[in-house]
Amino acid sequence: MPRKPRMYLPDVPSHVIQRGNNRDVCFYADPDYQFYLACLKDAASRYKVAVHAYVLMTNHTHLLMTPEDEQGISCVMQSLGRRYVQYINKTYRRTGTLWGSRHKASVVDAEDYLLHCYRYIELNPVRAGMVEHPGDYRWSSYRYHAYGEQNDLIQDHLLYHHIAADNDTRRACYRELFSAGLDRQLLHEIRTAAIFSMPLGNDRFKLQIERALDKSIGYARRGRSQKAEEEIVN
Repeated sequence: MPRKPRMYLPDVPSHVIQRGNNRDVCFYADPDYQFYLACLKDAASRYKVAVHAYVLMTNHTHLLMTPEDEQGISCVMQSLGRRYVQYINKTYRRTGTLWGSRHKASVVDAEDYLLHCYRYIELNPVRAGMVEHPGDYRWSSYRYHAYGEQNDLIQDHLLYHHIAADNDTRRACYRELFSAGLDRQLLHEIRTAAIFSMPLGNDRFKLQIERALDKSIGYARRGRSQKAEEEIVN
């Protein structure tokens, strides 16, 4: 069966997930995370892609990005994968692949789902039982959004600024968004959209994406979602 093409559109955010091959570890020490983020910043700048949120887990990554053109995110992921794999192989004297076969991605209806994706991404370490609070995890964008920690990688989405007019109030409101986890239905929607490369949004948004792409996007086959969802635990 041919692989389903990913859908990227200019100025439409996408949730991108990349997992280690066979769920193997991709980050071994602090310098690895730092080098990955440096590569991501370079690639995002080169290919004109705005990074809004991220989390680097030990064996996978989540990125929320908006491209200026249809090829931007694909170029970022190719550049990032190539440089980071070379670095890991050289540093740890290993050979072969590091990442799974393809990254997964879904375009996101910013109006209804963007901040949910922020929360989904930055709560990953909490759901994984690695920390009790997202602020305790170093390798995510939470501290930037919630506390104003310096982070040259992040480019704010307009809707993040719409949370409140001034920085202090915005960050306080953002922290309040994390007072509770995401409900199961929302988790399922976000995961299923990413797994099947489907738009994350309502029927109106999906129709808009079909019209923009001038093709049918197809739908996830019933009966597969629960099994496929196991591919992305967090």
